[in-house]
Amino acid sequence: MSLAIITGSTGLVGSEAVNFFHDKGFDVIGIDNNLRKLFFGKNGSTIWLKSKLIQRNKNFKNYNIDIRNSNNLEKIFRKYSKRISVIIHCAAQPSHDYGKNYPFLDFNVNATGTLNLLELTKKYSPNASFIFMSTNKVYGDNPNKLKLIEKKTRWELKLTDKNYKGIKENFSIDNATHSFFGVSKTYADLIVQEYGKNVGLKTVCFRAGCITGPNHSGTNLHGFLSYLVKASLKYKKYNLIGYKGKQVRDNLHSNDLVNCFWEFYKKPKIGEIYNIGGGRSSNCSIIEALDLVEKISRIKIKKKIFKVPRVGDHIWYISDTSKFKKHYPKWKQKYNSKKIIEELIDNL
Repeated sequence: MSLAIITGSTGLVGSEAVNFFHDKGFDVIGIDNNLRKLFFGKNGSTIWLKSKLIQRNKNFKNYNIDIRNSNNLEKIFRKYSKRISVIIHCAAQPSHDYGKNYPFLDFNVNATGTLNLLELTKKYSPNASFIFMSTNKVYGDNPNKLKLIEKKTRWELKLTDKNYKGIKENFSIDNATHSFFGVSKTYADLIVQEYGKNVGLKTVCFRAGCITGPNHSGTNLHGFLSYLVKASLKYKKYNLIGYKGKQVRDNLHSNDLVNCFWEFYKKPKIGEIYNIGGGRSSNCSIIEALDLVEKISRIKIKKKIFKVPRVGDHIWYISDTSKFKKHYPKWKQKYNSKKIIEELIDNL
């Protein structure tokens, strides 16, 4: 039986991948030490999801290992070695604010942890596919330099703008403010590519927009849509930080994303990158997201706007997913922002 190693296995994307690949007949090894609890406190803990995964999946085992610890990781890779057919690397320090305050921890988790996994893949499982969860933050704030137009509820581009359909993979990552988180993930992104192009591993970087779904332990510092739904319905108010709350995000359900992983696994490439997100079919501004929550829940939410934005925050970001769709035409996106928010509300 094929075996999948999934880091960040009790997080949003990792847990979705655990269920998906287990249902495809894989033995699944999860690597997750619930570091989110350290990052974000009790509300960020994923221990609740770990219990659900173990109960649901008989061929799943989770190891409480820190990806910064190469020696402990090596024990796993040595044990399963040639049985490993795919490594899905989702573990990360995911917060801009936390990364700025703890830059060594941020870099060691995001950069060194990724390097550890690549080296062990090269040593023990060189034929396995290596799927890395990257981020649109590798582009820094360069998307903010686009010719954006302010509309009633969002910032937007003209229909004639070459980037209207979204940001492509050749968009510049240089001469930009990235945030410390963005920098550590950029290193990881580039080194994953290098182990493909230079070493020959079957690697891919998925540069994600806002990934979301009911398994997200969203907090104030991370998990935009999940936190927005939970906080606005619980407190009947929400703080909009910067850009008048009109900043645009594209939203991709974690199930749609894991289906991307599956398509790549079936037909892997070497050192590839894909921008992946909701695209033009699933995006909204923060104000538009709150309006949808109000409409669906019939609850009035008080909005408070703060003028100063977060460092490296995108005013407008929509992923151009055409490259992935061209390479993998069987992939179909099932969720849009409205359907995602409805599901988040139903699962509260």
